[in-house]
Amino acid sequence: MAVNRAGIVDKNFVAHLAGLPEGAPRHGLDAPVREGTSLSARLALAMYQTQVESRHLDLAARALKARNECFYTIGSSGHEGNAAVAAASRPTDPAFLHYRSGAFYIQRARQVPGSSPLFDVLLGLAASSDEPIAGGRHKVFGHADLEIPPQTSTIASHLPKAVGAALGLVDVARTAEEADYPRDAIVICTFGDASANHSTAVGAINHAEWQAQRGADCPVLFACEDNGIGISTPTPEGWIHANFGNRANLGYVQGDGLDLADAYDAAEAAVRWVREHRRPGFLHLRTVRLLGHAGSDVETTYRTPAEISAVEAMDPLIRTAALLVGEGWIRAADAVAIYEDARTRIAALAEEAIRRPKLRTAEEVIAPLGPRSPEAVRAEATAAADPEARLAHWGGESPEADKPRHLAVQINRALHDAMLKYPHMRMMGEDIGKKGGVYHLTADLQKRFGADRVIDTLLDEQSILGMALGHAHVGLLPVPEIQYLAYFHNACDQVRGEACSLQYFSQGQFQNGMVVRMAGYAYQKGFGGHFHNDNSIAALRDIPGLVIASPARGDDAAAMLRTCLAMAEVDGAVCLFMEPIALYMTKDLHDDGDGLWNSDYPPAGHHVPPGSARLYGDGQDLTILTWANGLYMSLRAQKRLEAEGIRARVLDLRWVAPLPVADMLEAAGATGNVLVVDECRRTGGLSEAIYTALVDGGYRGKLARVAGHDVYIPLGAAANLVLVQEADILVAARAAVASGEH
Repeated sequence: MAVNRAGIVDKNFVAHLAGLPEGAPRHGLDAPVREGTSLSARLALAMYQTQVESRHLDLAARALKARNECFYTIGSSGHEGNAAVAAASRPTDPAFLHYRSGAFYIQRARQVPGSSPLFDVLLGLAASSDEPIAGGRHKVFGHADLEIPPQTSTIASHLPKAVGAALGLVDVARTAEEADYPRDAIVICTFGDASANHSTAVGAINHAEWQAQRGADCPVLFACEDNGIGISTPTPEGWIHANFGNRANLGYVQGDGLDLADAYDAAEAAVRWVREHRRPGFLHLRTVRLLGHAGSDVETTYRTPAEISAVEAMDPLIRTAALLVGEGWIRAADAVAIYEDARTRIAALAEEAIRRPKLRTAEEVIAPLGPRSPEAVRAEATAAADPEARLAHWGGESPEADKPRHLAVQINRALHDAMLKYPHMRMMGEDIGKKGGVYHLTADLQKRFGADRVIDTLLDEQSILGMALGHAHVGLLPVPEIQYLAYFHNACDQVRGEACSLQYFSQGQFQNGMVVRMAGYAYQKGFGGHFHNDNSIAALRDIPGLVIASPARGDDAAAMLRTCLAMAEVDGAVCLFMEPIALYMTKDLHDDGDGLWNSDYPPAGHHVPPGSARLYGDGQDLTILTWANGLYMSLRAQKRLEAEGIRARVLDLRWVAPLPVADMLEAAGATGNVLVVDECRRTGGLSEAIYTALVDGGYRGKLARVAGHDVYIPLGAAANLVLVQEADILVAARAAVASGEH
């Protein structure tokens, strides 16, 4: 049986205080707590209170866990020195916190009247629906009044958006007449030494340095709480300093998080440097980890008793108490009394917290995930930019008056219109500016709107998406571009774990509405391989709350983009706009020169509600359900089938999430004979979800499908051997109709 180190650490602290040597009594609390520091005794006493309360929250969590009343035991013990970072910064500085930054959270709350951080945390530990940020959905440090967005068990995934928020603060300060943040605000991001090795952290810090190298302001402070171990794996001695201590574009400050005065001086210096220079800084705080990784961690399996005892002897609470008592600001008995008073208060609060209500229904749990306001979205989507400004932008002739054009042109036009309509819209991505994108869909946008609104980024999808997330945090409307679907998989967690979870874990108090544009799917001719012809969408479809639009035609694309932007603006929705690469430049449908895949640019009053499909034909023999490239092939097949006497209707789903279930059921019921054309893989493609939705909706007719093979897509003509072809659709359609005639 594992030894309860929480009890040992608790007793050690009280016993140690009994023997502390006391200095001569002092009373001028605004004096430095000791010679040579900028930390006043008054603030040091308040921070000691914070550190003590943070410790007792951890002890209470362990005690409640033993009673099965607590559901989270990753604590902050040993990291209480991070209170200094909160004390040295302002409550208007957005802070993205590591899960061991409990003292930071409490200390920041001391700066905001009316806060109740202890009870907030206890409600989170008890998974109570009364908890003010996540409502019992997770134990997080977060509060809108404290400018602390909620983070779950982050392994550096919050660093990219911290950089994005810093860049966004600079943007807002430059462009907004009235900003929600002081113009010298900075962003703070705390994390551990083990997390510093994660590719996400490496990429985020690299991104901040890249911005500094190019002369851009990026006021972000990376605060690394270095306790020397990642669960059971030690961090090599000196690793954090060796890795981050001598970088040209990163202001590095080192402090001892076990020594409150030293920690404060270091934090104050780091915060001041970032605030004044508007450049990224790195605060390296030495800490220790007490009580193991979490309550379930048996530390004796990888540390000897002597090693554990040596770590416990470095307890920062003991050192803070020794500082205050030794300098004569309080007596040892006073230090113990403060400690015991916190124990009593937190124990009483804990008993109240466990009595508070829990989430009781699935509807309660789901409620904040993706709020939808269809009427408000419709009004927003159909509102046009200023008519005079728009006409001037288009040189006196609006695109509605132009001849029908192909998909790429209409998306480009829709982006121009959106940039006119939303002055706070920002586009960011690799090569989207001067080059105009790999496929020229962003052509002329940077020329017309400037490099501050159409931003060429470094080559790192995590940083691109993190930049967008951070921009959304500070009130901008980001539209990042990921060049290819395959590249998104490198950075999926920025959408899965960060973007789509924010409203859920904050009950809508924080939002990061955005529209991610992404080129995807296969069928590129003369170019490809699996990185540029990726048809794997499984990782997208199961992200809770994510809206996925997938237009095939130019008119739908423009209207659906308006809808996505309106959803991001009104509801804070995270939308993914999947564009079929192979149809970008397609003009003809059945014959060369017929121009039937071109379309008119839709007028401003037209949009496509999410989850609504588009029907082609009214055939009674067969219903084909499809989207994107599948629509193009199915419409070609529809004409050939008609010549054979088979009357088919084709339903373009248009939305991968939410699926247009009502339209699907209506079209399926009209024929009782359904063929699903799924251009993606047979396993993990969309056809599985379509089948399920139809059956769940009560459809009892015939079902068949054609889908791509479960394989990476090869180069050249070999791709056609594993992707759905028109011939496959024709064979399956004939078989489906023939089997219904018997």
